[in-house]
Amino acid sequence: MGTWSCLGEAGGDGDSHCILPCSAAASTMEIVYVYIKKRSEFGKQCNFSDRQAELNIDIPPNPELAEQYIERNPVDTGIQCSTSMSEHEANTERFEMETRGVNHIEGGWPKDVNPLELEQTIRFRKKIEKDENYINTIMQLGSIMEHCIKQNNAIDIYQEYFDDHDAVEVMEEAPSAKTINVFRDPQEIKRTATHLSWHPDGNRKLAVAYSCLKFQQAPEGMSYESYIWDLENPNKPETVLKPSSPLVTLEYNPKDSHVLLGGCYNGQIACWDTRKGSLVAELSTIEFSHRDPVYGTIWLQSKTGTECFSASTDGQVMWWDIRKLSEPTEVVIMDITRKEQLENALGAISLEFESTLPTKFMVGTEQGIVISCNRKAKTQAEKIVCTFSGHHGPIYALQRNPFYPKNFLTVGDWTARIWSEDSRESSIMWTKYHMAYLTDAAWSPVRPAVFFTTKMDGTLDIWDFVFKQCDPALSLKVCDEALFCLRVQDNGCLIACGSQLGTTTLLEVSSGLSTLQRNEKNIASSMFERETRREKILEARHREMRLKEKDKADGREDELRDEEPSLNLEELVAKAEEEFFEVIFAELKRKETEAMKNKLVGTLGWQGQGA
Repeated sequence: MGTWSCLGEAGGDGDSHCILPCSAAASTMEIVYVYIKKRSEFGKQCNFSDRQAELNIDIPPNPELAEQYIERNPVDTGIQCSTSMSEHEANTERFEMETRGVNHIEGGWPKDVNPLELEQTIRFRKKIEKDENYINTIMQLGSIMEHCIKQNNAIDIYQEYFDDHDAVEVMEEAPSAKTINVFRDPQEIKRTATHLSWHPDGNRKLAVAYSCLKFQQAPEGMSYESYIWDLENPNKPETVLKPSSPLVTLEYNPKDSHVLLGGCYNGQIACWDTRKGSLVAELSTIEFSHRDPVYGTIWLQSKTGTECFSASTDGQVMWWDIRKLSEPTEVVIMDITRKEQLENALGAISLEFESTLPTKFMVGTEQGIVISCNRKAKTQAEKIVCTFSGHHGPIYALQRNPFYPKNFLTVGDWTARIWSEDSRESSIMWTKYHMAYLTDAAWSPVRPAVFFTTKMDGTLDIWDFVFKQCDPALSLKVCDEALFCLRVQDNGCLIACGSQLGTTTLLEVSSGLSTLQRNEKNIASSMFERETRREKILEARHREMRLKEKDKADGREDELRDEEPSLNLEELVAKAEEEFFEVIFAELKRKETEAMKNKLVGTLGWQGQGA
């Protein structure tokens, strides 16, 4: 008898397979035909409809059961008031930035003319100028250009219509600053950021020199590399500079932004051309270099743009031409005794050169003395003009005011001082003594009354002596470690600070600190002049007092010389004995008085006990 075999699920929309026929006794099953039909298409369907509510069961309350319940009072129940939170972690892909340069060359020339060859370009120009089309074109363009020039002459587009009106006073915002970016030393062994230099074109790059300034304490395996950072990419340095010795200073060439000058820890002077790669392009020879680390390098204002000079704690200031770095072109020994002996030279640790004063330069020394020098003097002794003494330690920063070059700023020990070249005995203004050592300072390039200082406790102080003289206008805790160097951008908005662990922090100051205020130049100038006059008056007064004391001292010596013959030995002995016995009698009298007081106190105490 044949059977139906039904394969499929009991419900749902699954397919049902009906297979027929097959023999029950057969050992093998042969499928003849398969009928496929959805399970929802056969079987009894569910049919739902609306109807009124019905009460199926009703259990009334039982008073007997209520007596068996015991009331619990009070009731303690714990509940959770906080909302349920879940934490999820996700790894995002790091965005890698890469900077590529494009070289633009002069175009518009025929293929057979090389624009770099002057003779070929001149020959081609002469050929074009003889063409008739060239003359016609020039005549047509000339009439159009003449029309535009006449329009410009008819109307002054730069005329100020409301120049006579008073400016509206704007509410000044409080001084503030915020961190823009942080550039960390990518090396595992951290080094100190010893010097900073802004890119001269656009200030969109920052060169940072890294070194360990602890004498013979550099950790083993420390990298010598220094870096050039793009301000918009703190993840990876744009350019790596590979010197033969760690760099203490690093300066961009203001005339050629591809060239950098570096002062090495071993005393050598190195020069890089970023177009040629990371390796040193020019390097001074050991024999003619400094003997100590180079703490100062500055480019000079010259026609070629290749001259510079350097300073070191070996007491020498050297002039160089980077086209020939084999040996210096000139050497000045910082011997203030003017004996030109290297043993007596003061160690130079900071440099200052102002382009408006091309023959003058200044050197800050380890001994706290600023030396003013004249490069064009005939002899070595005449090159040292004068000195300024006032600091108790090395002068780590030295900079002239960009608006008033006669006044300059120094930092050494726990104070920052402002000097005038007219007053050599003392500074005209100074800050209070701080608890932490000061490490660097710089003037604001846009405001003559604002300067910045860094300290060993990681603090950046912004001073505005028009606003406040006793305390900084703004004090910022930049990092936990010591700040070692400072550099201000040309527009005065951005400040870069280098720390002991190689971290360079980029800060942006508020517009009030980076915008020239009304009448600020006049106020700063009058303040400098007033303080200079005050110091001159005090110097004159001190000179008079010293002369009077000297005269008095000379007069006393003369009196003593006159009295010496009149006094004989017997009188001196008698006078000494008299003074001796007077002291003895006074001491005995004092002891007797104390004994009488003690006796009287004891008698009164005994009487009180008897009563």
